[in-house]
Amino acid sequence: MTGTGGRSAGRVASRPSALMIVVLLLHLVCSRTVAVDFFNFGSISNVSTYYFNYIYCNIWEGECQANQDDVALQVPTRDLWAGFPQDYVNLLHQWYCSLGQCCESGDCRITNNITGLSRDLQTKLHGQHLAQSVVLKAIQGFIKNPDSNKPLTLSFHGWSGTGKNFVARMIADNLYRDGVKSECVQLFIAPFHFPHARLVDTYKNQLREAIRDIVLRCPQTLFIFDEAEKLHPGLIDAIKPFMDHYDNVDGVSYRRAIFLFLSNIGGAAINDVALDFWHSGQNREDIGMEDLEHRLRTETLESEGGFAQSELMSGHLIDFFVPFLPLEYRHIKLCARDAYAARGLEADEATLDEVAKAMLYVPKEERLFSAQGCKSIPQRINFFLP
Repeated sequence: MTGTGGRSAGRVASRPSALMIVVLLLHLVCSRTVAVDFFNFGSISNVSTYYFNYIYCNIWEGECQANQDDVALQVPTRDLWAGFPQDYVNLLHQWYCSLGQCCESGDCRITNNITGLSRDLQTKLHGQHLAQSVVLKAIQGFIKNPDSNKPLTLSFHGWSGTGKNFVARMIADNLYRDGVKSECVQLFIAPFHFPHARLVDTYKNQLREAIRDIVLRCPQTLFIFDEAEKLHPGLIDAIKPFMDHYDNVDGVSYRRAIFLFLSNIGGAAINDVALDFWHSGQNREDIGMEDLEHRLRTETLESEGGFAQSELMSGHLIDFFVPFLPLEYRHIKLCARDAYAARGLEADEATLDEVAKAMLYVPKEERLFSAQGCKSIPQRINFFLP
């Protein structure tokens, strides 16, 4: 053996090589015996079973038993590693944590970053002081109260482009490690996922099963229903028990779920209030929930579509009707600034003015509110790029 080989052997004795760790992990995976004497490591049946389950379910995507998700999320305790040399324990623990399964919350998919949510609402959402306040307080209160007597149900209202989807994604990004891609989050778009009224009975079963499966998989879940006004009333009534004050439904508790309904219902009423404040010389920041929430509830009840006709409304299961105000010229400039920044660019005031001026504003006389909100800004700035 050469000197280099000798030094390598010495390092293995004090710190396990990557190859040694691979050999050990393969042994843990493949050896599901009650007691295994490997490098005098003692009985490792729990450890081998754990890693077999983890790799089979998460890497090989095997068909796991119902309780495998729980197993895969349990961080191995040091007690399981009694008898292992400390170097091996440390390296295996680092490997395990590198897979994203090692965190204080016990479920690394859930981050519940309320500080981040507050920061995003304040710095990225423009012209929506009511949504900023209501959403943060509602989410924060729900997260801090593990004994909530029902799921949290929020209904977002306002014109297209005012930030409803934007805020829904903020919530997902700050409550879950993988944001809207998390397996604890599900987005339903009414006309896309449930396009045919004649298939409503099929949709009911699919929707109930989808929600139930996600709740069983995750201790805290988020469901987003976009274009909620286009949902068939039977669909909402089918999942109404999941949002009610029940300990459980068929043995499953839904009390740690968050339901968001996004719709354009009430947009005209919100705009009327904002315009009245402008005409009277009051600041839009003086608009309070007392000026809008009752009107939104009434407008929703009187509107056409399944959302208004469902038991969700008659059962008073919506916790907050969240208004999104129409955006003004100054807010469009802020959105344009953010769109440039997202591309690593900095635009001067003249350029931001040019982008904002290119938008359509209503009413015809005042030209006060952007008819499209900020939704098309990221595409619009392409026209102004060099």
